[in-house]
Formats: sequence, C-alpha cells, structure tokens
Amino acid sequence: MSQCSQHHLNEHDKESASIPTVKVNGKLIAESDIAVELQYHPADSAEEAIFKSVEALVIKELLTQKSEALGIKAEAQNDETPDEALIRALLEREVKTPEADPASCQQYYNANQEKFITPPLMEVNHILLGVSPEDIEGRKENRQLAENLIQQLKRDPSLFKEFAQEFSACPSKEQGGNLGQISKGQTVPEFEKQLFLLPTGLADKPIESRYGFHVVLIANRIEGEQMPFDACKTRIAGYLKDHAYVKAVSQYIDVLMSEASIEGLENPGSATPLVQ
Repeated sequence: MSQCSQHHLNEHDKESASIPTVKVNGKLIAESDIAVELQYHPADSAEEAIFKSVEALVIKELLTQKSEALGIKAEAQNDETPDEALIRALLEREVKTPEADPASCQQYYNANQEKFITPPLMEVNHILLGVSPEDIEGRKENRQLAENLIQQLKRDPSLFKEFAQEFSACPSKEQGGNLGQISKGQTVPEFEKQLFLLPTGLADKPIESRYGFHVVLIANRIEGEQMPFDACKTRIAGYLKDHAYVKAVSQYIDVLMSEASIEGLENPGSATPLVQ
C-alpha cells in the first residue's frame, strides 16, 4: 500500500472516485464535510475510504438528529464540539449497561488466564549501531556489521563489552552495553516486540529499530507469573462493561439506521465506525 493510500487521498484519487449525494432524513451531508472526513479513514482504495467517511458522517448525523428530537441539551467538555457533546449526552441517556457481576468476571478470568500474566523482566545488554531511517545504504552496512559482530561473539562472548565500547551509539556503552532490567513499556515498540521473544543468551540476529540495529545479549530473564483473580477482577469488570457498552451502542445505531431515510449509502447497518 502506498503512503498516500495509508493516510489520505491525493488529487487523482479524489477525481477518479465518485463522492455520492448523501441525505439523512432529508438533510444533505455536504461534499466538503465528506472530503474533510476522508483523512480519518485510511483504506486500500478511494472508494473504500469514501464509503467509510460517508458512513461515519451518516451515523453522526443520525445521533445528532435524535438528540435534537429528544430536546437534549449539553455543554461541551474538554475539546468536544457542540455536536459531540449532544451525542455524548444522548448515549448517556439512551444506552445503559449493567455492571459485570462477579460470576461473569470469574468466568472470563478462567477462560483467559493467559491475559493475566505479569510481563517478564529482562536484564539486557546491547550494542546499538546507530543510523537514521532515511539512510538506506547506511542501514544495509550496519545490518551487515551487526551480523558480523554476532558471529564473532558466538566464538568469543567475552568480547561483548569491548565491542559495545567501540561500536555502540548508546550511552550504555560506558557500562559495556548494559541497559539494566527492562519490563514492557520501557523501550520503543518495534524493539520491545522482538526483545521479549528472546531467550537468555546472545540473539542470533540483530534487532532493527528506528535508531538502527541492535546486537542483543539477554543476561537474565525472569518469566511472568499468573496473577490471582482478586488482583484482576476490577480490570475484568471494567473491560466487560466497556465491551457491553460498545455492543449496546452499535445496536442502538442499527435501530436508528433501520428507522431512518438514508440516501447515498449502501448497507447502512453494516458497521458503526463511530464506536470502533
């Protein structure tokens, strides 16, 4: 997928795609509003992006019309627009979800215990061969250098500190590349994703991140432990309530769509992007 299709439609896309005339209970949704909405709906094609944008605006208009019909008043909070405030107040009034009962929480915990394991703790040493993301040739060279260092370290692991001091672009080189103990959330995502899959010892391949290539040695790995139900029940109750709320809002929107006159949108009940 091109960068353009991931983020927005270029002028050629806009010209080649047909923006439909859309009305919700007789009210026209401006083409300019659809054009603005497009930036929030990346898609593989212009047609798909337009459909998602139109669908989102139809849902917003339906909720706004319903709040006005019920005479709902609301003051905007934080960065809300007036329409967003009305929709929030409408959903607070119309969509009610019960608290999750203890039996449901226990059932969810029993069926998903792998989700309630503390993250592992890693003692990490690394050698950062720094290079910018835009330097394609530099990245090729540093990848090769990282692979060469790994091969040498496999033959003589005692060279790690020496290599860190000589090659690393990270301040940790002063401690022989030692980063100390790391848990999840402490490093950039692309590095962490690969790091926590590694066993103890020297990684067979370099890890690539936005900063360059990392030669990694896991000095120690403390595996996560199963958390008891009592430590998780509040989080589970919140999750179950949020899940039930999203489902209830989706059903509420489906009802509004089934009762409305909507022109220019196919399959109006197929999705609810407002709450996804």
